[in-house]
This record gives sequence, structure tokens and C-alpha cells, in this order.
Amino acid sequence: MTTSATISIRPQWQQELAQAVTDPHELIQLLDLTDQVSTDDIAARRLFPLRVPKHFVSLMSRGDRNDPLLLQVLPNADEFVEAPGYTTDPLVEQGSTQALLHKYQSRVLIIFRGGCAINCRYCFRRHFPYEDHHFGAQERAHLLNYIKQDPAINEVILSGGDPLMATDQQLARLLTELEALPQLKRIRIHSRLPVVIPSRLTRKLAERLQQSRLQCILVLHANHPREVSPALHAGTQLWAAHGITLFNQSVLLKGVNDSAETLTELSEALFDARIMPYYLHQLDKVAGASHFAVSDEGARLIEAELRARLPGFLVPKLVREIAGEPSKTPL
Repeated sequence: MTTSATISIRPQWQQELAQAVTDPHELIQLLDLTDQVSTDDIAARRLFPLRVPKHFVSLMSRGDRNDPLLLQVLPNADEFVEAPGYTTDPLVEQGSTQALLHKYQSRVLIIFRGGCAINCRYCFRRHFPYEDHHFGAQERAHLLNYIKQDPAINEVILSGGDPLMATDQQLARLLTELEALPQLKRIRIHSRLPVVIPSRLTRKLAERLQQSRLQCILVLHANHPREVSPALHAGTQLWAAHGITLFNQSVLLKGVNDSAETLTELSEALFDARIMPYYLHQLDKVAGASHFAVSDEGARLIEAELRARLPGFLVPKLVREIAGEPSKTPL
């Protein structure tokens, strides 16, 4: 006989993840867009699958084909355009099958989880072979030994995919192993998951991070002020109260946030939620995303207007990531 004690109940965030929309026709129906999306647009799903949680869908405007949140996730016929300079590996990351990337002197980055809660059409890793970068027991042992051999490393960055696709227990186990390495000072988690499923910011994980001797940093990814929802606000307030430092990095996207007004609203919304604006990235030139590009000149003009509108601490740094460079490159 099965009792309530033996039933395994998935956390709310995992239930929401399982219910994410993966069929463009379902998304179109939910948003009353039946006559506004072409079959050519829908065909782009074969270039990169659709995945969007229903919480994120709930933040979109019904009936608006050009809603800035929808544009980030809906397949678009423009993805078939082969633009010069746009490649499947813009940051030259795919040559190695290791889950560990050591691009910067004092930090190592781990492809901790390959999956994402949402598939953003502009993602620089939309062609990344995650199946070749599994982070299992062997990779974990390699990571710990690699760090021990290089005393210059003082920070570990969890990336993906999305590292918060891992369970609280899996993250806690890795954290315990990293805490045993005395040279480490910080652990940084880069995640978009809480923006699209705010219930991922669990109290249990916040408490574990608070207990760590390592400084714990969460870098979120929100591109538009509407993404800073009341539910996300509640979660970030909780995590900030547990001592976790919160940053945000955005990507400058044509039609989504390419105006000083929108980015000003975003910075203000982030700060209200205890999140500091950190980076504003120029688009990585990934194949299939050229229609999101904003010129460097246009980006600099937007940044100049942001400096006029906002206090300096709310102006994100405008940068570009260049393969092989030892740091991000300011524009």
C-alpha cells in the first residue's frame, strides 16, 4: 500500500517546467495569434525547438505579434537567413568535449546542466552540442582536481544550459565539494530560469547558499521590464535577505529592448527587486539570430542616453564577448 510518506512530490518549479509550451500552435492559440503567424515562421522550430514556461507566456500581451517577450521565443522565418559573419559557434566553445571552460584567469566555468527552461531564439549556444558536455562523476572529479592544480582559480561559475535545472540536492552536493577547496572564494550561478519560473528561487536553496563559506552570487538574465514580475520580485527579495548577491545581464535585442526608455524601466525594475544591472551584451553572432542585431553605433547612443537618465550604478556596462579575449570587451 502506498502511503503519503512514500509519494515523491516534485517541487512546484519542476511541475511548471514539465508543463512548458513546446508546440508553436499551442502558443499561438494561447495568445490569440492564429492569423498573425505564418507557416514559414512555424517551420523555424526545426532550427531550434520551442520551449517556453506558461508563467512567461502569462506576461505577454494577447493578440500582439510584436510583443517583446514573445519575440524572444517564437520561431521566426528570419532565422533561415544566412547572414555573413554569423556562425553556429560564435565564441569558439565547441572544440572541446569537456564540461569545463577556462576562459578567464581566475574563474572556471562549468556547463553544469545542458537543458534550459526556455529556448531563447538569440541564444549564443542554440547550436551547442550539450550531449557532448555531460557533467557526471568523472567530470566532477576532473573539475576538483583541475582547481587544486591551479591556485589562481578563486571562483567557479555554474552555467549551461541552465545550472538551476539541477535540483537543490544536486547543487548542495557540488557546493559542499567546492567549499572543501580553500583557494575558492566565490561561486556564481548564471540562470534565466527564475525569470521564467520564479518558483525556482526556493527557500531551501537560499538557506544552503547562506550557510556556505563561499560568497554566493546569482546572475539573472532579464531583457525587458515586464520580465521582472511580482513573483520574481518576491523570490529575489527572499534570496537577497539570505545574503545572496544578485546581478542581471541583458542582451540588446532589436524590437525587444533597443531603446533607452525600455532599458531605463528595466534597470529601475531590477533595482526595486534587489538586483543590480551588470552587463548589457551586444548580440553574439550566432546563426539564426541576425534579425535581433543592433548596430554598435545604435548601442552606444542608447548607452549614452542611459547615462543621462540613470544614476551610474544603474547603468549596465555595454560589452561584447569576443572569442579568445581574456575578458569581455567594452564598447
